[in-house]
Amino acid sequence: MSTDLLQSLSHSLASVVERVAPSVVRIEARRRRGATGIVWSTEGHILTTSHAVEHEGSIQVGLPDGRTVSAELVGRDASTDLALLKLDPSGHAPLTPAVLDDVKVGHLVVTVARPGRTARATLGMVSTHGEGWRTHAGGRVDRYLETDADLPPGFSGGALVDSQGRLVGLLTAAFSRTAAVVIPVDTLTRVASTLKEHGGIRRGYLGVGAYPVKLPRHQWEAAGTEAGLIFLSVDPDGPASKAGLVLGDVLVSLGGQALLGVEDLLGYLGDEKVGTTVQARVLRAGEVREVPVTIGRRS
Repeated sequence: MSTDLLQSLSHSLASVVERVAPSVVRIEARRRRGATGIVWSTEGHILTTSHAVEHEGSIQVGLPDGRTVSAELVGRDASTDLALLKLDPSGHAPLTPAVLDDVKVGHLVVTVARPGRTARATLGMVSTHGEGWRTHAGGRVDRYLETDADLPPGFSGGALVDSQGRLVGLLTAAFSRTAAVVIPVDTLTRVASTLKEHGGIRRGYLGVGAYPVKLPRHQWEAAGTEAGLIFLSVDPDGPASKAGLVLGDVLVSLGGQALLGVEDLLGYLGDEKVGTTVQARVLRAGEVREVPVTIGRRS
């Protein structure tokens, strides 16, 4: 690569960081270190990670102009590790979203964060771009994105942008110890809209404690699956108990959806199922039963 080309690339990347930095803020809500957030709307909304504001009542936001202002927690969703904050409109504009279908593995990306008073950046590439997935807490993420760019302390909640400075997603350290996982901009849009409207994610409730188990081979055909969730506890006042489900039942599907892990159950209950009645297929004493159960609301 020629010196002129390297110099041109260097100037281009510096320009990207300079354009993005005014839309990136510092979040001071944890005692040990700060985190980062991104300007989400001209109305003063800020998106950051849920784990950054999980245990604190007072949230301060460090603005690009050096001021520190108080912020209100609008809502948070631990299952996607996102939180929406609100402060007085600061005049800072949100970033333009990237077209995620055009983002390919190998594309250069820049992480921009504000762990201290000034913006910091790292350079990398898109290392994985895959299908939607469920987090361990059942949150639905519309596509799987990873970058090989470094994620130093305080970068969680920062912006991942493409070579034109368009927002690809928000960085989080919550879902992997070895990879920089990105919550894509389409998921940010969906979750932020729900948090703004409702202050939280509407979640269904069965009232059970469950653990994944492998079924005996001779029961696979009748159950329609090779695994399920055994009930280790059943809330006596919960929807499952009211439907007649008991301790030791193995739930193999709910509403026709196979349940191979707890995240499958949490994900199913998180998709606006409150108040609906669905069929629960369970194994009890080796027999398959179909039990109608009405999904409750988690308080």
